[in-house]
Amino acid sequence: MTIISRPAPSALAHAAAFPEVADVRSWCRQGDWAALSGHFARLPTVDDAYFTARIVGDQPEADTFLPDVAQASPTDPLPRVLLAARAIGLAWQARTGARDVSRDRLDRMHAHLRRGEQLLIDVTARDPADGVAWALRLTNARGLELGQAEARRRYDRLARHHPHMHGAQAQLLQQLCPKWGGSWAAAFAFARTAAADAPEGGLHAGLLAQAHVERWRELRGGEQAAYFRRPDVVAELADAAARSVLHPSYRPVYGWVTTHNLFAAAFSLAGEHRRARVHFDALGDLADRFPWAYLGDPAEQFARHRARARKG
Repeated sequence: MTIISRPAPSALAHAAAFPEVADVRSWCRQGDWAALSGHFARLPTVDDAYFTARIVGDQPEADTFLPDVAQASPTDPLPRVLLAARAIGLAWQARTGARDVSRDRLDRMHAHLRRGEQLLIDVTARDPADGVAWALRLTNARGLELGQAEARRRYDRLARHHPHMHGAQAQLLQQLCPKWGGSWAAAFAFARTAAADAPEGGLHAGLLAQAHVERWRELRGGEQAAYFRRPDVVAELADAAARSVLHPSYRPVYGWVTTHNLFAAAFSLAGEHRRARVHFDALGDLADRFPWAYLGDPAEQFARHRARARKG
């Protein structure tokens, strides 16, 4: 079965890359808290827990059992973190991906985020080192439009305990883009610092591909067409790929699907088809909505650019 399929390439890609994602969804459907919490207890890194919390946050069935679990275990932070992740999932569902959002949709989005924020405030007050809770609070800061200073404050609190948490860095990078009140100078400075400071072989240098894709998206006409053809942009992308998913010490971890898709898209737009092919070959059929949705239908764009890379 091909993974490039409507309606949700992202969901299909992550489930194919990590079979345990299907287990997490199944436990949510069954309301099996023992299995779900046991899985979280075995996850080795904070990024693993954050990725999995976001999977739970997209499951409607979580609404049927997580409130009861949270009430029965008032000192356990996990059910509250997952309820907050679910609130974020509902918030972005209410907002939709449109650039112009109605007041009614924004009000519903903010109501969900405020509900989740209250849960996370309690979790981070009890345990200031809870990286998943702080990363979710970064998303809340953006959705509630709390501003750059508050987002940086939250990230700094997280980074005291988790200085190289890739999922949190990707969230802050979105906040630093102009569309959320930041600037390109701030976004690229953060991406470059995070990439330079992190150990090679991680996903962190992929933040530069994310920043360049976001910059390209905001341009228009000839400027947009020429952006990825700039030698300095191509050179920075090539160096970032070599430091991250193409580094000898790289191992696939949660997030690798999105990072390879970012490099594949960026090199495709640059006309660097041989460089793009390396990332397409690593992906196989694992198409992610981000960033292909920026170009059009994600499945169609992935397939078209992959075919071009293979010919090139």
